[in-house]
Amino acid sequence: MAWACVTALLLWCSLTQAHADTVIPDISSMQLTRTDEGLFLSANLQFELPGQVEDALRQGIPMYFVADAQVQRERWYWSDQQLGVATRYFRLTHQPLTRRWRLHISNTAFTSSGTGLALGQTYEQLEDAVAAIQRINRWKILEPAQLSSTSGVSVQLRFRVDLSSLPRPLQIGALGRSGWNLQLSRTQALEAAP
Repeated sequence: MAWACVTALLLWCSLTQAHADTVIPDISSMQLTRTDEGLFLSANLQFELPGQVEDALRQGIPMYFVADAQVQRERWYWSDQQLGVATRYFRLTHQPLTRRWRLHISNTAFTSSGTGLALGQTYEQLEDAVAAIQRINRWKILEPAQLSSTSGVSVQLRFRVDLSSLPRPLQIGALGRSGWNLQLSRTQALEAAP
């Protein structure tokens, strides 16, 4: 009986430690900068790839991620006014022959005919490629003419796995399964200009 209690206690401690080591998906920091060139967003995303997403990547299936930045102005008399939406697309692939990871970043959606106009970078480790996705630096989300004043303006940043870009059989299998789910969101008010 004592051994059963000790075993149960050790199992509980190891599960608690494993749960403490996991990263809670979050947008840890988000900075908005307004210049003469427009409104820029910088952010740090904290997440671990879901298990099924990582398995699919290692089997050579490209994974797509989408970051959306929506700029809105609050209005008391009607629904919020949308000032602009910026979208950034990420395509992560594994190249088994070279054992490298390829990351493409684009402001337009990837099509079946190719990556279009995209920034491509190669990484030795999956962790390095994911770290590049997690750092958003000086992303232009709004032109200067679209933002006349900063009062009541907020920016909502959303990041997710784009399941609609997966091959059809995986789309059907991924629906409603938490092993494919990765969604982050944060809203921040734009500070008034001095």
